[in-house]
Amino acid sequence: MVVQQWLSASAEGDRRVIVLDGQPIGVVRRVACAGEFRCNMAVGARVVPDVVTDRDRAICARLAPLLREHGLVLAGLDVIGHCLTEVNVTSPTGLREIDALSGSHLAADIVAWAENHCHATTGTR
Repeated sequence: MVVQQWLSASAEGDRRVIVLDGQPIGVVRRVACAGEFRCNMAVGARVVPDVVTDRDRAICARLAPLLREHGLVLAGLDVIGHCLTEVNVTSPTGLREIDALSGSHLAADIVAWAENHCHATTGTR
């Protein structure tokens, strides 16, 4: 069971911010469907385009050292209003939705980051 304070800003949905190596690279807003309070795509939330904000960057800057300390290169942050509510590290969903809504190619960007990181640390490709 998870219990958290109700945030009235959740009426506007929550935001999934995808973080790669401490930097926000994409975001999507998830809005709960009628009769549901959870902004979860698995229960029918609709997704709408959004943009990375200065607040997202500030949250990421604050979390980046902790994420790196734990070896977490890829994460999905859930933000309601200006509050970080959750850090998803096992399955940071939302990449396909962000790509579809914004025309980005986050999966390719993540693979390119991994290739470059491996090359930088090992000297090989």
